[in-house]
Amino acid sequence: MDQKLEESMSLVKPEVSDLTWVQKISVLIGITGLFILVLALFNYQFPYKKLVLFTSLGAITLGTVLFSNNLYLNKSKGIKNNGVWFKSISSRGVLGWITGIVLTLFYIILYFFPTFLGQGINGNANTGLIALFDPLSIFLNGNQASQWFVYGALYTLGILIFGYKFILKYRHNRYQQLRTGSVMFFQLSFAFLIPELMSKLNSDTFSLPYYDLKSIWPLNYNNFEKYRIDEFISAGNIGLTLLFFGVISIFIITPILTYKYGKRWYCSWVCGCGALAETVGDSFRQLSDKRQVAWTIERWVIHSVLVFVILMTTAVIYSYLGNDTSKYWVTKEVFLALVGGFLSIIFVLTMIFKRKELGKDALYGSIGYFIIVISLILFHFINTRTSLFLFKPETLRTTYGFIIGSMFSGVIGTGFYPIFGNRVWCRFGCPMAAILGFQQRLFSKFRITTNGGQCISCGNCSTYCEMGIDVRSYAQKGENIVRSSCVGCGICSAVCPRGVLKLENVNVKGRINVQGVLLGDDIDLIDLSKR
Repeated sequence: MDQKLEESMSLVKPEVSDLTWVQKISVLIGITGLFILVLALFNYQFPYKKLVLFTSLGAITLGTVLFSNNLYLNKSKGIKNNGVWFKSISSRGVLGWITGIVLTLFYIILYFFPTFLGQGINGNANTGLIALFDPLSIFLNGNQASQWFVYGALYTLGILIFGYKFILKYRHNRYQQLRTGSVMFFQLSFAFLIPELMSKLNSDTFSLPYYDLKSIWPLNYNNFEKYRIDEFISAGNIGLTLLFFGVISIFIITPILTYKYGKRWYCSWVCGCGALAETVGDSFRQLSDKRQVAWTIERWVIHSVLVFVILMTTAVIYSYLGNDTSKYWVTKEVFLALVGGFLSIIFVLTMIFKRKELGKDALYGSIGYFIIVISLILFHFINTRTSLFLFKPETLRTTYGFIIGSMFSGVIGTGFYPIFGNRVWCRFGCPMAAILGFQQRLFSKFRITTNGGQCISCGNCSTYCEMGIDVRSYAQKGENIVRSSCVGCGICSAVCPRGVLKLENVNVKGRINVQGVLLGDDIDLIDLSKR
């Protein structure tokens, strides 16, 4: 059979392969499913919603699966990132910008204008896109759909179908298959199905709060608000168990797992934000900014968000405590003292025993610590003697919810995948990533070891690092990679053609080796000869 020869042999602008006829049919099937959702968005009234919804989601799934099978199963196993810089959608081309704008607009409408999606107001029936999901919502939780149910359903579907595509793409790497299967499982069960079924169990005498079991503070930043605490308590033993589980997750489970496996146990194996980034956002991982200025901005911004969420949560809990010791186990003043004391212990121990491991980040930690402590003092002083608007807990909560919870994590974090890469939120804004990164840097067993003698400086590892780490600079020197921002996705190892990089959990001692291999510009040979 005659094969089509590539007309161009240029390394600068190679010919991008055309879609096969199977891929074209797959795209058509998928677009048909999306078109049904668009028709519903524009309030087209479908007579058989169950059938139409099943047809739409089924077409999207079938199109993606057929496309992925034809794209990867007809080729040998191995690195499959061909032509990413020559495709418009994955190189900030026209299609990339259009996709980014559409996603951003969708998130803005979802968060702030749900009525445009058909959300019913004051008990009225849904219309449009949200009404199309009513049958599925009623089946799972017994109620008509909301904009968050629609979002959760589409979010989960995206992770499942693009997770399948990801598994085929990296089927040469067992680690990638396992962790992708893990995030697919946790998103489908813990983040989507279980909370919906929990809602279905609610009645007039028993009510469980809608709760994503894998969402830990500070991601689930409203979990300690008074109305949530009341919901947990009113649910009896089950609610108290969930509340207790949320507390021990912060102070016991998270540090232990991070010590053993690094932050990857959550960021790359459990977290829904990371799951979407790794699956749906996989085509955009090479767009992450690798410049030094981006790293500087990253450290300032993410630690600022962490300071913000600590102050906000403290203020919210403080607001529903009192000063009467006969009514409250912990009074307002005692609570602030406990928070300040706990942070002071962590700060002092870190500066004494782990300052060397932190390096320059010790400065950021010091600044953050002093901002929090001074803010706690000012907060108590102002709220007991004045009514200054900026220090009201509700103001802090709504401000955080709007800027961080909505605009950053949703609109920017996901809508800007095709522009800034797939881990914008995880890298610059996620307070959970900041806490886990702090723990990973200080006392985790996890590191990525490198064999500098085998590195050919191809740059694949740095190019496809979604967190913007210049992995090649470590590999060239044979240095272990121990970075707070590293989520342990392992893509750097998966795309390395020489097997230079290896993810390991060994021991804490000796994992930071600043000079694994001596290079000519690392040493003064004359000075060395005098020793």
